[in-house]
Amino acid sequence: MDGASMNKARLEIRDLHRSFGGRPVVSGVSLALQAGQVTGLLGPSGCGKSTTLRIIAGVDRQTSGEVWIDGQQVAGPNVFQPPEKRHIGLMFQDFALFPHLSVADNVAFGLKGTRTEKRLRVRELLEKVGLARFIDSYPHELSGGEQQRVALARALAPRPSIMLMDEPFSGLDNRLRDGIRDETLGILKDEGAAVLLVTHEPEEAMRMADEIALMRDGRIVQRGAPYNLYNAPVDLKAAAFFSDVNVITGVVQGALTETAFGQFLAPGVPDGAKVDIVIRPQHLRIDFDRSGRGPSPTPDHGVWARARVDRARFIGKESLVDFRMEGNGSILTASVSSVFLPAKDTPLWIAIRRDRCFVFRHGDVPGVDEGPS
Repeated sequence: MDGASMNKARLEIRDLHRSFGGRPVVSGVSLALQAGQVTGLLGPSGCGKSTTLRIIAGVDRQTSGEVWIDGQQVAGPNVFQPPEKRHIGLMFQDFALFPHLSVADNVAFGLKGTRTEKRLRVRELLEKVGLARFIDSYPHELSGGEQQRVALARALAPRPSIMLMDEPFSGLDNRLRDGIRDETLGILKDEGAAVLLVTHEPEEAMRMADEIALMRDGRIVQRGAPYNLYNAPVDLKAAAFFSDVNVITGVVQGALTETAFGQFLAPGVPDGAKVDIVIRPQHLRIDFDRSGRGPSPTPDHGVWARARVDRARFIGKESLVDFRMEGNGSILTASVSSVFLPAKDTPLWIAIRRDRCFVFRHGDVPGVDEGPS
């Protein structure tokens, strides 16, 4: 990548690698973030996302690769700029407020300037996070959500060009989390920092990020807008990371796979190879047709298949119904956005939204997908 493209990015990491005791933890990670952009670095625990963040912050060193901030290399083969020189804001799971300092002094910690200038900046940020009335209070006098907002104000106080956030909302009560996420996102956008949010929660990444980089086993396997990752996953694991899925495995003959729901195209897959047909529970359809023949096939739903209810339960926003397929006995799960609790062994017809299915070669491991440049 040339220097001109680097100058456009507020943060760029290039081919980062990090190993511990010979074990690779980060393997060839590259990302570029613009000012005002929120990127979610999403993945399961142990995939290398927090290590990547620590390398960017300068609290860990890469085995190889480079980190650039505003067109300047801050970490590379012969360069290492210490954390305090990188102009980066940090937020972690632990709010790490100083218990012996007031809210005002916590937010002002690390600020430069006169006492008056500091006080003005502190008050400006506390008003943004709705905590101006607590300016002289101490952390133990605040709720968890209020402490989180103080930590945000402190991280933003020096006007960092980059904000790194490592699971910052995981310690909050579920009832508070959504509201605080939305408030935080608004403030971050106002400040114009490039934000890298590390999280293992797909909902959080989709709620906050302009772009998601999905990480697995030290690599970014897919990157793009939340809508694209959800609706065009690169493989079975990517689809299953964002939601529950049903998987139907079939064998290819003549680029087609025969299932209880009809034939599915599998272009480019050789005869005899297996494919996984993946469908989310909300895209199964249910019919009470009593004719014994089942509803007629349609372009949207294809062939209807006979199944019996194995279990049904209501979970508040929806009902989940497990079906045992007649013939092979496999279990598929459907979600219904209402109270729907048919008795066990109730015979029903089910079909799947063919336009919502994903077909992946069984056992395939995708290459790294860096997304559009």
